[in-house]
Amino acid sequence: MPSKMGSKMDLSKDIKIKAHYKGDILITRLGSYLNYEQLCDEVREMCYLNQRQPITLKWIDDEGDPCTISSQMELEEAFRLYSIYKEEGLSIHVFPSIPEKPGMPCPGEDKSIYRRGARRWRKLYRVNGHLFQAKRFNRKAYCGQCSERIWGLGRQGYKCINCKLLVHKRCHILVPLTCKKHMEPQVDDKSDEVDPPSEEIDEISIIAPRKHENRKDGSEDLKPVIDGMDGIKISQGLGLQDFELIRVIGRGSYAKVLLVRLKKNDQTYAMKVVKKELVHDDEDIDWVQTEKHVFEQASSNPFLVGLHSCFQTPSRLFLVIEYVNGGDLMFHMQRQRKLPEEHARFYAAEICIALNFLHERGIIYRDLKLDNVLLDADGHIKLTDYGMCKEGLGPGDTTSTFCGTPNYIAPEILRGEEYGFSVDWWALGVLMFEMMAGRSPFDIITDNPDMNTEDYLFQVILEKPIRIPRFLSVKASHVLKGFLNKDPKERLGCQLQTGFSDIKSHTFFRSIDWDMLEKKQVVPPFKPQITDDYGLENFDTQFTSEPVQLTPDDEETIKRIDQSEFEGFEYINPLLISSEETV
Repeated sequence: MPSKMGSKMDLSKDIKIKAHYKGDILITRLGSYLNYEQLCDEVREMCYLNQRQPITLKWIDDEGDPCTISSQMELEEAFRLYSIYKEEGLSIHVFPSIPEKPGMPCPGEDKSIYRRGARRWRKLYRVNGHLFQAKRFNRKAYCGQCSERIWGLGRQGYKCINCKLLVHKRCHILVPLTCKKHMEPQVDDKSDEVDPPSEEIDEISIIAPRKHENRKDGSEDLKPVIDGMDGIKISQGLGLQDFELIRVIGRGSYAKVLLVRLKKNDQTYAMKVVKKELVHDDEDIDWVQTEKHVFEQASSNPFLVGLHSCFQTPSRLFLVIEYVNGGDLMFHMQRQRKLPEEHARFYAAEICIALNFLHERGIIYRDLKLDNVLLDADGHIKLTDYGMCKEGLGPGDTTSTFCGTPNYIAPEILRGEEYGFSVDWWALGVLMFEMMAGRSPFDIITDNPDMNTEDYLFQVILEKPIRIPRFLSVKASHVLKGFLNKDPKERLGCQLQTGFSDIKSHTFFRSIDWDMLEKKQVVPPFKPQITDDYGLENFDTQFTSEPVQLTPDDEETIKRIDQSEFEGFEYINPLLISSEETV
């Protein structure tokens, strides 16, 4: 039922409004209360309409039908349903007119715009009069709010389309100044200069003074070459034609993974293929760019799968990554059921080094599970699949996104709390339990269908005490209790200053020589069986029996893809290229 509050409706937090108007999505946040008149005034201002201009607002219900908002009661009903269905924001369509009669469409209204994927909208974020658009910066740029370098790949920051102010995505909601259209962008044209000029003064520096940086990593300054044939950028001419597709070795909800051979030197790689049509909105694009960026950083760690190169076609994105041919821990656990404690200790220790590497760089992994732990030909582990990663966290920083594989989700995520690196150490505890006990700590064996649901699993994770099998040693029992503590403040590895040291000094890991382990100088307890050139026997035949082919492009689908969303995707790892030249 609609609220009976009359002129306004109390809400627990700001409401995200997404107004579709003339090809743009204008995104803003309104305060903890909202009335119909205020919404109309805000929409007119966003769309640069006269405050007396008659407008019609329509939102899309759960059945995909447009519903007019013309009163406070209809607005409150829209918000009631929005909160029930947990939508990311209230999405409305704006028309600068009113229908001739009630129930009729507005002049110029085309109902095809309500279909998902029917067209591509430009997204603009409105804060203090600014209209920010996500942008990729070819030159060095500095945030007008915090003064730090805006760097990374893809669309690294926001630029006001009116005053040209540049800010980090994380900073745009903090900008205190109202938009002034004469401002100039804060961009350094000298691409070979790392430090920003110290004497230069412009209006953007009113917000915050610049800081000097000395980044040695220049990977973000690599500039792609334009291929004149189709407008798609490719790095040094690298493309699908340079690879032989050998076999399908994996598949997920968004991507297919192929075993491929680089023709020029016969090196084998894994190729992750993502259809652009599945990358619908900003969140999807950020996911792709985050995974790519983490893959780049991972190249310098022995226990993380690194990136060789990236390229694209009009219909697909391609990430060429290290091929790890020993299979994943899920594959091996299905055959061995459980592992000796010594084996589990070795794998867990190498995973700890990989997780600590990510945490030191402000990255939460968030998807540790048996499927994502690969074994190389010698038996060392490598983590892969960085699609769930969260970047940009400092010590003590938190995030709140609900994500992960159900069986590995930490209690603080299920409770809806802010969380940090603690969730990775919880997942490691679950994975170690699986390795040593041969089952999940949350196995539910019952004929009651009500107890075989995801909701019941989450209830078990939150409330049920974890029983450690009696056949495990005291040290193993103690480390599992440490990682599987439901309170992240008390969990092993989660103390701000001593977290990783606490893990290394734990009695379960006391026999580990961490320096030798990090140099891969400790002999693995198990070496995968590899009988052919590729080690395909270590991959599920469900995938390897699939035909190796990419479905033909659909021209209508390609027309709906905004190729500018994928600018800057191309990349070649200079370290791998130099090593290839010596092969």
